[in-house]
Amino acid sequence: MTQITKKPIKAVSLISGGLDSLLSTKLIIDQGVHVEGINFFTGFCVEGHTHAIRKQKKDKPKRNNALWVAEQLGVKLHIIDVIEEYRDVLLNPKHGYGKNMNPCLDCKGFMVKKAKEWMLANDFDFIITGEVMGQRPMSQRKDTMPIVQKESGADDLLLRPLSAQLLPPTKPEIEGWVDREQLLNYSGRSRKPQMNLADQFGFDDYATPAGGCCFLTDKKYSDKLVDMWEARGSREYELDDLMMLKVGRHIRPNQRYKMIIAREEGEVNFLEGYRNQYTNLYPTSCNGPLAIIDGKPNQKDLKTAAKILARYSQGRETENVDVEVRLDSGVMQQFSVKPFLVEEISKDWMI
Repeated sequence: MTQITKKPIKAVSLISGGLDSLLSTKLIIDQGVHVEGINFFTGFCVEGHTHAIRKQKKDKPKRNNALWVAEQLGVKLHIIDVIEEYRDVLLNPKHGYGKNMNPCLDCKGFMVKKAKEWMLANDFDFIITGEVMGQRPMSQRKDTMPIVQKESGADDLLLRPLSAQLLPPTKPEIEGWVDREQLLNYSGRSRKPQMNLADQFGFDDYATPAGGCCFLTDKKYSDKLVDMWEARGSREYELDDLMMLKVGRHIRPNQRYKMIIAREEGEVNFLEGYRNQYTNLYPTSCNGPLAIIDGKPNQKDLKTAAKILARYSQGRETENVDVEVRLDSGVMQQFSVKPFLVEEISKDWMI
């Protein structure tokens, strides 16, 4: 008599790089389920090149936290580019925005939907997320969590291990693929239960729980994004636009143009890559930052920009600073300008 081999149960886990996805995935792995991770790159992710550009937290290792989580768990991580598909989520969110430009509820539904597509294409059985009831004001409330299940099409194939005991049983629990009694009943905004559990598992050096993983939840970034759309008269964007919103000091003296001024060496090196695409300026009589201009400044605007740049150069206390301007057409211009005083740079210009 031929013995039938039981098919191993497999789950795909949405791994953002945060503590919750680390713990929820660990709980299911410990029940003997084969788990692989999935991470969707929208272009708005905090993870990535910005960690390497800035000198902030230079004592911390430069890493992609989603990859770090996968390494700690010993699971394969699939990173999938969804930049183009994500446009409609950002521009036309059915459930609106959160405090800033974050369409959290639509975003979570989109990602779970994409995870289900991947699950079916790769013969996996269910989906794991690190959601905790009551933790996020928009997407993780008791009344909104079922919306994600329904609109994503995941229905009872979506398991939230950290709050499972507070939610209706899912197919993985009903079928006995996982033991519901070994799942948890976390709720609320406090991260202490997760941090205690991390200690029990021996995890440390994980990403700061309150750090978030999406720039759209950040007010300053959201303000820059809206400003860019308003100035251009269009809500179109390219990946380069999103990257440039993450770096530099953004100053808009008027609607014709915006300056992006590097704040440190890493940002200078990054903006160097855009010098052939944008009008740019830099001081030549002293050390100072590189600035990129986005827009169509006139001659008076260029002189104003030179004075602003001089203010952020090491020649700010001198009578004049020589600034070289390279137009996007390739034409070079020279200005010798008196640096603006701090009070001459209007707070209204700062984005």
